[in-house]
Amino acid sequence: MSSTRTPRSDALANRAGIIAAARTALASDPHASVDAIARTAGVSRRTIYGHFADRDALIRELIASGARRFNALATSVDDDDPQVALARLAALMWHEAAHVRITAALALDDAHLAETAAALAPLRRVLADIVRRGRRGERMRTDIDAGMLARLIEEVARTVVSRNLADETGAELAAAADAVVRIVLSIAGLSWRDADAVLRDHPDVLVPAQSAE
Repeated sequence: MSSTRTPRSDALANRAGIIAAARTALASDPHASVDAIARTAGVSRRTIYGHFADRDALIRELIASGARRFNALATSVDDDDPQVALARLAALMWHEAAHVRITAALALDDAHLAETAAALAPLRRVLADIVRRGRRGERMRTDIDAGMLARLIEEVARTVVSRNLADETGAELAAAADAVVRIVLSIAGLSWRDADAVLRDHPDVLVPAQSAE
């Protein structure tokens, strides 16, 4: 019989509470200490260290939990038209990043880029598949290698999202979704008129999905 034991429900609840408290504390202060997170969670430092080896381990768990949300949204994109699929993917990622702003900011930070890239492997596979489909049907640019094009879209999107998460608030975040989608489509090779047609013919693309916190 395996010696691996399933965590008790109260331990899982404590862990979830710590993660939620970390999101709250870091939203107020991105440099919040373990002490500050413990106060927000209403637990002791010892309790936090019972679940996480150190602050970095807690940050990594925040990034991993955020990545699971992004991956789930990415795999929900099933449009046959790769242009529409790319637009929808960009919009979904934008709205989710705005919803879990502190987690997104941590994940997009250069210090965590390698682990973020690994955690977001399912999302990146969805993007790569959309790009391949777009190139096959000449619905996206073919002058750049498919892998390089997917990476370019990813990097541009990361830069745009990082800047806007820092600068935009409230209604501005919602309005920025349109611009983000247009930028991503332009990198994929669509003219501004083509991008306008995609959004005009598929207005639901910009509607944020129901977030599942």
